[in-house]
Amino acid sequence: MTGLRPWLVRRLLLGAGQTVAVVLLVFALTEALPGDAAVALAGDQPDPGRIAAIRDTMHLDRPAHERLAAWAAGLLHGDLGTSLASGRPVSSYLADGFGPTLLLAALTLLLLVPLAVGLGVLAARNEGRLVDRLISSVTLGVYAVPEFAFGVLLVTVFALRLGWLPPTAVGYGDDLLAHPAALVLPVVVLLSRPVCSLARLVRAGMIEALASPYVAQARRYGIPGARLRYAHALPNALAPAAQQLARTVDWLLCGVIVVEALFVIPGLGTVLMNAVAERDVPVIQGLAVVFGCTAVVLNLGADLATYRLVPRTAVAA
Repeated sequence: MTGLRPWLVRRLLLGAGQTVAVVLLVFALTEALPGDAAVALAGDQPDPGRIAAIRDTMHLDRPAHERLAAWAAGLLHGDLGTSLASGRPVSSYLADGFGPTLLLAALTLLLLVPLAVGLGVLAARNEGRLVDRLISSVTLGVYAVPEFAFGVLLVTVFALRLGWLPPTAVGYGDDLLAHPAALVLPVVVLLSRPVCSLARLVRAGMIEALASPYVAQARRYGIPGARLRYAHALPNALAPAAQQLARTVDWLLCGVIVVEALFVIPGLGTVLMNAVAERDVPVIQGLAVVFGCTAVVLNLGADLATYRLVPRTAVAA
């Protein structure tokens, strides 16, 4: 534990620096976009005088560094700012979109771990056989298909052709749990790539662990095969998978934007797309802070999980 504390401090400081860098980069990229919130609010045939008045009211005529400094000062006091488009607090936008996004991410993660670990262990137990080749081929093929294309394919087959599932979440409001059929296709799309990558990683880790000297020694002592696989080999196979799982959750934050757009789900992805369309910089920055902090926490959790699974790799990282 003595060596773990300085490592944790370094990780937290690095994470804070990464979050600041993400916010600055997002602000710079948003500033580089053509037009601003005043142009978006002025309509299709903007009047230069009206645009100037709106820009003055929103304080968009101030230098960029002053606006960034004012927003950062508010952030230190827990204030994410106010939407330029509606005047609502940014936190209210995040609260509105957080529920559907959290529901999609939670359902995906709840199914992801048992599916990926189960497929990886099954493939490793049957290394070189038909089951292993089938799992490897299917996971490689599905992983190669982009989420949007896979989602369109599923909607075409299961919603439009067969009529088994609704094509979008339109009409279901925010109460998606009351309509589980509307969640099936979005969750399958979100699961498609992570399950494939994690299953292949678990398979490789299990094969390597089962071929290691300590497992061979355990076999000589007469330890049963199930205990060898799940108590000795699997924890070592899950160590790299824990790191990949953290990156997968980071990816979910991006993948959920595509899924919410495709299936018309009113989550954080929809909030982000609307904010970009309206050049609503405070909302975009608020989402950047949320996504950045989430990524930092998840990566720190993955590092701690790796430490618990394989202590010898702990503080050397």
